[in-house]
Amino acid sequence: MDYVNLGSTGLRVSRLCLGAMTYGSKAWREWVLEEEESRPFIRRALELGINFFDTADMYSLGVSEQILGRALKDFAARDRVVIATKVFNPMGDDPNQRGLSRKHIMHSIDDSLRRLGTDYVDLYQIHRFDYEAPVEETVRALDDIVRQGKALYLGASSMYAWQFAKMLYTADRMGCTRFVSMQNHYNLVYREEEREMIPLCRDQGVALIPWSPMARGFLAGNRRREDYGETPRARSDDYAHKLYYQPSDFTVVDRVTEVASRRGVSNAQIALAWVLHQPGITAPIIGASRMQHLEEAAAALGIKLDQAELDSLAEPYQPHPILGHS
Repeated sequence: MDYVNLGSTGLRVSRLCLGAMTYGSKAWREWVLEEEESRPFIRRALELGINFFDTADMYSLGVSEQILGRALKDFAARDRVVIATKVFNPMGDDPNQRGLSRKHIMHSIDDSLRRLGTDYVDLYQIHRFDYEAPVEETVRALDDIVRQGKALYLGASSMYAWQFAKMLYTADRMGCTRFVSMQNHYNLVYREEEREMIPLCRDQGVALIPWSPMARGFLAGNRRREDYGETPRARSDDYAHKLYYQPSDFTVVDRVTEVASRRGVSNAQIALAWVLHQPGITAPIIGASRMQHLEEAAAALGIKLDQAELDSLAEPYQPHPILGHS
């Protein structure tokens, strides 16, 4: 496993981050793994050298945080792992149980720490941009959480580049803790982030830790136009159905399959290797519901694509509407 700095910080993270949305409760999503099914994946990730784990309060409405926290406590020393979680999405029916108000942020960090079973998180991220909360209020509340020792670093997730630039500027203007990472939507079939967000982050020394580097499994090559595919997630993932499935996306998958076949590896390895080759990428967030997913992700670190392969994979891409900001 390789380790790199998280953006311009001194924090060293593994080149892969294990996402924990897959681990939680089937009552939330039918494809989610329950706790006893989940724990072997977290243990194996640690064995492979992964020290970076990402979850969110809204994944299985807190159960994901509980499972991840218990597993990491059992399998690793706290100072050996980097735990990231997020705040923004609804956690109840009350109007103050969502968003980026000071009230919700202050409640949410305490709730997340309790579920994770830790005194602090390494990276606390805003899951989306809040159009209703003043940016200054959000930035100050997050800064207070860092000053209280409940989070070491701050990050953000999918939003427009102008919104993130405003948040960076506001933090600087107010003398508050700056965001050090951006968790954005980026893969071979969704590359709109190359226009503004990725250049902004590279200019500002912000780490890029993209979600869905394999397009929620779409790039594996087992999705179909007519019925979406065979797996429970492929059939039931309405969010993915909105993100992908345009004709050019299937052409990209064909190119991935061609490169993978020539090299004798899986589509997933090639798709992930492509993301890892892109400038500014720190640690793609991978999901794993089969042990093979973890093994292939680790193997992708050793794949060096040549320029002809990179060009072939990139060439069929067609622009998409902006997706993943909500």
